[in-house]
Amino acid sequence: MRSSLIRSILFIMKTRSSTGSVALIILAIVIALFIFSTYTPEEPAPVQGTVATATFACAADKTITAAFYRGEVTPPASANEPPIPGGSVALTLSDGRAMALTQTISADGARYANADESVVFWNKGNGVTFTENAQQTYRGCIVVADDPGGLPQTYENGTKGFSIRYPSGFVVNDPYTYQELGPGKDIGGVKFTIPTSLASGTNLAADTYVSVEQIPQIRTCSASLFLDQGPKATSMDDDGITYSVASSTGAAAGNRYEEIVYAMPDTNPCIAVRYFIHYGAFQNFEPGTVEEFDEQALLSMFDSIRRTLTTL
Repeated sequence: MRSSLIRSILFIMKTRSSTGSVALIILAIVIALFIFSTYTPEEPAPVQGTVATATFACAADKTITAAFYRGEVTPPASANEPPIPGGSVALTLSDGRAMALTQTISADGARYANADESVVFWNKGNGVTFTENAQQTYRGCIVVADDPGGLPQTYENGTKGFSIRYPSGFVVNDPYTYQELGPGKDIGGVKFTIPTSLASGTNLAADTYVSVEQIPQIRTCSASLFLDQGPKATSMDDDGITYSVASSTGAAAGNRYEEIVYAMPDTNPCIAVRYFIHYGAFQNFEPGTVEEFDEQALLSMFDSIRRTLTTL
């Protein structure tokens, strides 16, 4: 509108130069003052943009990459009906297919479907279901954290309800059972053991690992439940998550054992990440035969793995 106004004034000014009419200049000024005094900028149209992107790891090594888009919400036809969402999702499936689905009304989570609803993508929290012709073709799908660097491998388990990233070369032991608490107190989970190359030439033992473990039917999830004699747990905030943390140490025949457990208090089953570090007493080695392992670097790697843990 302002550009049109300026063009009109310029036209009037040119007309004045050719006719010499002062009245036209006055008229142009009056018009300009009136229009600017009543001008209200137009509100820009809502921008439809990407809300978020996520990658979901599913059973059978399948994946779904999703880009979520916002859209204009349509008011309900009557007071007893919910508003109609206007969002959409663009999916890329690991079988090579790509598709776009429109958001539909859902009482729980965000639901997307094609026109005849033969394909439905339903996102609830950190998990999704994907069905085609009423058959679930992608199962146990859980969102996978972005790789912070050096963690290209992913593990997901829809039954256990978590996903986690880990470095190349780590050996996955699934299922794994922690048996150090005594008879009848075994704890199930999955173990990620360091590659032998990481321990080679150092006093670090190759059975060092990170594990994700779960204890079912626990009212209060605490790290002390995962260690012998239940050492006192403390609360720690890290990367936006509050953990219950406990640790223990042990020694036998020149070997040293350190365990640190990070439990997630609000989970049921109670879920925790265990660091198990086994190494030999450095002074027991012949001088020059091995290097002392970098414990801080190892802990930093384990921390990076733990921070990618995602639960349903």
